Amino acid sequence: MPQTTQRHIRFNAFDMNCVAHQSPGLWAHPRDRSWTYKDLDYWQDLARTLERGIFDGIFIADVIGYYDVYKGSNRHAIREGAQIPVNDPLQLAAPIALATEHLGIGITASTSFEHPYTFARRLATADHHSKGRVGWNIVTSYLESGAKNVGQAGLKRHDNRYEVASEYVEVLYKLLEGSWEDGAVVRDRARRIFADPSKVHEIAHKGTYFDVPGYGLTEPSPQRTPVLYQAGASGPGKAFAAAHAECVFVGAPTKGLLKAYVADIRRQAAAAGRDPRKVYIYNLVTLIVDETDAKARARFEEYSRHASHDGSLVFMSGWTGIDFGQYAATDPLKTVETNAIVSMVEHFSGKDRTWTVEELARWGGIGGVGPVFVGSPETLADLLQEWVDETDVDGFNLAYAVTPESFEGVVDLLVPELQKRGAYPTAYRPGTLREKLFGAGPYLPASHPAHTYRDIEAVKRREAEARRSTPPVAAE
Repeated sequence: MPQTTQRHIRFNAFDMNCVAHQSPGLWAHPRDRSWTYKDLDYWQDLARTLERGIFDGIFIADVIGYYDVYKGSNRHAIREGAQIPVNDPLQLAAPIALATEHLGIGITASTSFEHPYTFARRLATADHHSKGRVGWNIVTSYLESGAKNVGQAGLKRHDNRYEVASEYVEVLYKLLEGSWEDGAVVRDRARRIFADPSKVHEIAHKGTYFDVPGYGLTEPSPQRTPVLYQAGASGPGKAFAAAHAECVFVGAPTKGLLKAYVADIRRQAAAAGRDPRKVYIYNLVTLIVDETDAKARARFEEYSRHASHDGSLVFMSGWTGIDFGQYAATDPLKTVETNAIVSMVEHFSGKDRTWTVEELARWGGIGGVGPVFVGSPETLADLLQEWVDETDVDGFNLAYAVTPESFEGVVDLLVPELQKRGAYPTAYRPGTLREKLFGAGPYLPASHPAHTYRDIEAVKRREAEARRSTPPVAAE
């Protein structure tokens, strides 16, 4: 019998406003509904299912651009429906919020392609409309095609994108935490004063990448800054996550890699003065569940017949920046300098084993880079508890093979088994998403760097003094 643990396993649903998401080719499965991604009914029905399963939230990924690394074109991406066409994720927040009462709604948006001043308003609006159930997945983006199509010459180097992201979130903290004081909105009909101008402040941000002199456009939303998600797994990405993220997503394919990653994030979070247990880490996994192990294996084999070899390599090439179409199926992977997702190259070219291109394509055919667990509710519950016990991960970001079938199986079969073991919640906490997750207040805690921007006038004084004390750079 597995060890019964009272530590609750946490689930997020991993989806995207497109077809098939991370299982290329599975849109053609007769029971898959991902092709209805354009319909709000699909998203609201799915959200209700996830809420019935007490999921922390639905995490909606995104890309700006298209996958054109594989064989030097986007032809295969378009033919396979490999995250193109793809719709805007933020517009799903309101309809999902209307269909549910508790489910968190994590929205991906890139610091590389949208100005922080306008994005702060869009994010706060979604937090207002959802009554505080929105989170922001902070990404720096990895597709050259996206950079070119918004008028940039190309992607900045990997580490430099995190420098931009650090200043980007600083601007957001100033706008969402500091610009409007608590109590700025008075709504005093008798005196005909809606807001007190003395409590609304310009942020006067003048940085390396952004100049934002003025006021935030929105009054404080229920969480001020929505819950912060981050998925960086490279060195700079982990440092950024440890400093800023409340929920961290990773796609470690083995327990050894995951254990090392979790320990590193918690160590860095503690070094930054944060409570490492208040940083929730979720590993990507795809769960294929049925009443028995044999039925689950048959289901997996059925799904696998619809997986796309080319579609898988479209994603792998785009994620790593390496054109796997130039290699034979039996060629081994080698460490290659890449400006895309550095950590993935490290994972699949590591010391544990040598991968061939064909093995990589099969691995990524269902669920992306994370592991695929197949079995009965009892088998999967054993596996998940084992991974939590051995790696210290908090939960799992669940990709689908066939939607909504994959999520329905988890909710109807696996969740009751985990609840029976005392390893999964049976109800939501009240309040905003941050309150549901961490059981404290709706705002970021004092240990988080955003809290330092609540007194924006003090921040402006410190920054002005720093500029005065910095000697000018001599002209060459």
